[in-house]
Amino acid sequence: MPGNSSGVAAVERAASLLEAFTDRDFSLSLGELARRVELDKSTVLRIARSLAKHGLLLRNEDASWRLGPKLMKLGNIYQSTFRASDIIEPLLAEVVEKTGESAAVYVREGQERVCLFRHDSHQSIRHAARIGDTMPLDRGAPGRVILAFGGRSGEVYDQIRDAGFHVTCGERDPQVASIAVPIYRDGPNLFGSMAVTGPPARFDGEAVQRHLEILRQAARKLSTAMGGEPGT
Repeated sequence: MPGNSSGVAAVERAASLLEAFTDRDFSLSLGELARRVELDKSTVLRIARSLAKHGLLLRNEDASWRLGPKLMKLGNIYQSTFRASDIIEPLLAEVVEKTGESAAVYVREGQERVCLFRHDSHQSIRHAARIGDTMPLDRGAPGRVILAFGGRSGEVYDQIRDAGFHVTCGERDPQVASIAVPIYRDGPNLFGSMAVTGPPARFDGEAVQRHLEILRQAARKLSTAMGGEPGT
């Protein structure tokens, strides 16, 4: 119906106005907002005023606009209701189902990486680790990815950043091959890495490419759920 369609369009325009701000913008002029959302200034002003009534935008003394305090309240509510395990564990189970290999999420703790979440392969020969296990950051794909996207300098880390992933075979353990990609939260902030691991014999070139696409899809879903901006 026309009325309903018009209402949806208005919501989409309001959302695009809020999304026009980035973590580098303290405030934006009306003209800049109009340019970013590709709407005329009069339309943007009308939407901005409506959002301001609900505390979603604030108008500065110089007539520029900034995000309003209501967004912080909504963000805090989201954070309080979001449990990482609710999204991570089903995603890891899905990765295991599709790849046949073990999957895990690692985060950095000091100079080590910690296995935060884990889902084991159903195959009799598989890589086994436990939640809470600590491992070196500079050996194995999950740790290398954390270092690379955490800003570590060096040729190997430049290559990982360029590729958007990393594969190792026997680097930490001669019986383990792994593929890892970065995961993010709260914008561009690195959360950790998601990895698929298993025996090197099952990680030939074809398998790596197949597992990589599955892993990337899962990592994007997780990053999005945590408010992150995937870098790959």
